[in-house]
Amino acid sequence: MNERGARRLTGLAAILAAAAFIVEVPLYFLYSGPPPDSNVLARLLIGILALAFLICFVTAFRELVRTTNPAYEWVGTLAFASGLVYATITLVSSGLEAGAVIAADHAIDPTITVSGTYILYGSIGRLMMALFLTAVGFGISRTRLLPRWTGRSAFVLAGVSLAFVPSLFFGNDPAHFYAANGWGTTALMGAVFSYWMLGLGISAYRSGTRRAPIGAPAAQH
Repeated sequence: MNERGARRLTGLAAILAAAAFIVEVPLYFLYSGPPPDSNVLARLLIGILALAFLICFVTAFRELVRTTNPAYEWVGTLAFASGLVYATITLVSSGLEAGAVIAADHAIDPTITVSGTYILYGSIGRLMMALFLTAVGFGISRTRLLPRWTGRSAFVLAGVSLAFVPSLFFGNDPAHFYAANGWGTTALMGAVFSYWMLGLGISAYRSGTRRAPIGAPAAQH
């Protein structure tokens, strides 16, 4: 795949993943008590699609880094590996939630009932996201394959994500901001990550339609 194709694929995958995440997150706030099964299963299905697009994104990003500057292929591989781990543990969490909802004979709130997902969505997810964002930010800043704001904002989000790693010590009430499964630890970070992905995706896709891609000079080093 040439650089222009890699940029377009990276951008499109990021946009699709972001769009699905953006639709998913508000579904967690429609009900004050246990939501109906249809709500839970719908948001999980949308989240699964988003994670599939995220896997496409991390794969395309690795290819984009390699084609832009082969010296930093290892950074693209780190972003790919950490992004794949993040997607995998989130898919496992989604599976646990869906199974619990399908098996229950009454409405349940899986964010509370399914205790196995607390730190998968929370501390473990935040750590993997921080590693992924750091790798993406470093790759962008070193290869100059996208505008500076995309790399710098990735570092900022990585720092914020790391700040939520200790949340496993603060209970399991999703109404609390900093709980293991709190709305700040999970939903807020998911929403912020979604809009960052959308911005990065638009930037990457647009760079693939230009005659002189942003990263072209860096590829000559």
